[in-house]
Amino acid sequence: MNKYPKRRPLRGTSIFDWLKIAVSNLLKKRLKIVVLFAIAAIVGQSMSSALQAQEVPSVAPSQPLTSLKTVSIPEPSNLGEFISDKTAALVLGKSLFWDMQTGSDNIQSCASCHFHAGADNRSKHQLSPGLLRVNADGSPNPDTNFEIGGLNYQLKPGDYPFHKLADINNRKSEVISDSNDVTGSQGLFGFIFSNIFLRKAQEAGVPVVDPVFNVDNTNLLRVTARNSPSAINAVFNFRNFWDGRAQNDFNGVNPFGARDVNAKVIKAEAFGDLKEVQISLNNASLASQAVGPPVSEVEMSFKGKPFSLLGKKMLPLIPLNKQKVHPDDSILGTYSKSPMPGVRSKYKTLVQAAFRPQWWNSDRIITIDTNGKPTFTGLVGASDPNSATQFSLMEYNFPLFFGLAVQMYESTLVSNDAPIDKYFDGNSNALTSQQKLGKELFEGKAKCISCHGGAEFTNASVKNVKKERLERMVMGNNEVAVYDNGFYNIGVRPTREDLGVGGKDPFGNPLSESRLAQQGKFNDPHLEPPVSPNERVAADGAFKTPGLRNVELTAPYFHNGGQLTLRQVVDFYNRGGDFHEQNIDDLDPDIENLGLSNEEKDALVAFMKGLTDERVRYQKAPFDHPQLFVTNGHSGTGTAIIKDSAGKAITEMREIPAVGRNGGTPLTNFLASNS
Repeated sequence: MNKYPKRRPLRGTSIFDWLKIAVSNLLKKRLKIVVLFAIAAIVGQSMSSALQAQEVPSVAPSQPLTSLKTVSIPEPSNLGEFISDKTAALVLGKSLFWDMQTGSDNIQSCASCHFHAGADNRSKHQLSPGLLRVNADGSPNPDTNFEIGGLNYQLKPGDYPFHKLADINNRKSEVISDSNDVTGSQGLFGFIFSNIFLRKAQEAGVPVVDPVFNVDNTNLLRVTARNSPSAINAVFNFRNFWDGRAQNDFNGVNPFGARDVNAKVIKAEAFGDLKEVQISLNNASLASQAVGPPVSEVEMSFKGKPFSLLGKKMLPLIPLNKQKVHPDDSILGTYSKSPMPGVRSKYKTLVQAAFRPQWWNSDRIITIDTNGKPTFTGLVGASDPNSATQFSLMEYNFPLFFGLAVQMYESTLVSNDAPIDKYFDGNSNALTSQQKLGKELFEGKAKCISCHGGAEFTNASVKNVKKERLERMVMGNNEVAVYDNGFYNIGVRPTREDLGVGGKDPFGNPLSESRLAQQGKFNDPHLEPPVSPNERVAADGAFKTPGLRNVELTAPYFHNGGQLTLRQVVDFYNRGGDFHEQNIDDLDPDIENLGLSNEEKDALVAFMKGLTDERVRYQKAPFDHPQLFVTNGHSGTGTAIIKDSAGKAITEMREIPAVGRNGGTPLTNFLASNS
C-alpha cells in the first residue's frame, strides 16, 4: 500500500517479462525486497548483486512519519481564476459551514455532524440499521431492522463493540453478540421540497412517512448510514467521504468531478453574454464533498431541492442570524454582532467580495427549462424571488461559491501541533517512554503504518495518492489484485453490508478507479503494467483510510462507528479483524493476528493519544466556532414518542456555545470514551 505490496507474476505474464519489470521498478525504488526474494525463488536466480547495487531496506514505511508542519496544504492550481480575495472567502466559508439556516429545516448545518473535534459526539438517536447492504450481484438489499437499541435509543458504553467475542484476541472464538447497525448522525425529517420564501430560512415541504425512521407513522429524524468522519485535516485527503465519491477535481456543481460530463457552471463574458462552461479544480475534494450534504434528503435538505434554490434562499440572508458569534472569533470576530446573533454582512455581499465578478456579476436572468437546462432569454433585472425556475447568475452558481468557500475554511482546520509534531520538530521529550514504545510498534510489529503512513497518518492523502493512484498487492487469499491507493478492506463487517468504494456513482460507473481502469475508462501512468480487463480488483468493502490525528477525541470508530475506545480498535487489529475469513477475497493482507501483549496494546493507545493537538481539545483557533444548536433525539422513548400539537415528534436540542480564538471548556467525548 505502497505498503510493501507482495507482488507476484500476473496471470498471462511470463516470469521473464515479470523479472524485467521487477528490475526496472527496482531502479525506480518502487519494488520492495520481499518481491525480489519471491522472484529470486521462482526463477532460481540470486538477486544479491542487485540488492548490493541498490540499497533497498527490508523493513521501511512507504511514508515515514513526520511533523505535519512539513506538509504543504493542498490547493487548486487554478484557484485564482475563481477567488479574488481569500480572506473574504474564509469569512464566507466559515459562515456557511456553521450556519443553521443552510438546512431546509432551519436547523441542520454542515457543522451539525462535525462540531466535536471535527466529528459528532451525540449518542441519542444516532443508530441506523444496515441500509447499505447489497445482494451478491450488487443490487440493494437494505436491512431495515435495528438490532441494538432501535429508534431514539440512548447508546451506552456496554453496547460496544458491535461485534462481541468471548476472547477479544481470537476472532474465531464464540460470538456473544453481533449487529450490523451503524452509529451515524441524525439529520432531517422526511419531506419533499415545495418552495422557499424570500428572506426566510425555513423551507416549505410535504411530509412523507419514512419507512424506517418512524413510530406509528410519526416521522423521526433520519440517521446517516455511515459514521461522520472528522473534518479536521480532511484537506489532505485526495478524495473524500468514506467511499471516495467526492472527487479530487471539483466541477463547481456536485461531488463527482469529471465523472459528470453534464456538470457546468455559467460565466459572464464580454458585453454581458452568458455561457455554460465546464470547469475543473484539482486538489479540491473538500469542495466536492461540501456540495453533497446541502442537497441530501437525509442530511440537510428536503428531497428534490436543487442547489441553486439554496442559493436563492441564502444570498439575501444575514449569515448565522440564529447563532451568536464570539467577538474574538479568529475569522468572524470583526463581523460579530455580539451580544446579538449573526454577523454584519449578507451572503450576497460576501460572495461579491470573495469571488471574481465573471462568476456572479450579470443582470441577465437564467431560466431553467423543462429538461433542467439553463436558457438565456435576454431578460434583465432581478429574478423572481418566488420562482423555482428563474435565477440570477449568482444564485445559479451558488454551489461553486459554497464548495470553494467551505474548502477555504476547512483548509485552515489543520492540527499540526500535537506531541508527535513536537517530537519530530526536535523535542525528544514530547513523547513519553510508553508513547515511544507505541510509536515503535506502530511502525513495526503492529503494522499500523502500512495504511496510516506519513505526517497525515493516512495513505489516502494527496501527497501519497498523487504519486500512484492504483497499486497491486497480494490479497488475503494470496492472489494479486489491483486496488485504489488508500482504500482497504480490513474486515470490519462482511463485505456485502457496505461495498464502500466498490459501489457505483450516480452515472452507473464504479467508484473504484481500479475498476474504471479495468474498463478502459481510467489510466494511471505510474502503474506498470497497466490494468488488464481480466485482472482482479480489490474494491468491494474497501473504505478510505482516515487520518489518526486527534483520534482520541473522535469516537466511535470505523465507517460503521462500531468500536467505542482506542483499546477496542487495537484489539480488533490484534485479532486480524472481525470478518477475516468472510472477506478473504478482498481483505488487506496486513489484517492478521499480531500477537500483541497487553503492555504493547497500552503503548499503542498511549501513542495515538500523542496525536492530539490540544488546540482541538480546547477549541482554540483555528478550531474556534460560532454558537450551534444541534438536534439530540426526541422526547419520549423509541416506542412512545411525545408529539407536539401538530402531531410532529418533539425534537430535543443541545447547545454548543460559541468560543473565540482562545478556546473554551472541552466538549465531552462520545460516551466519555478516551482509552
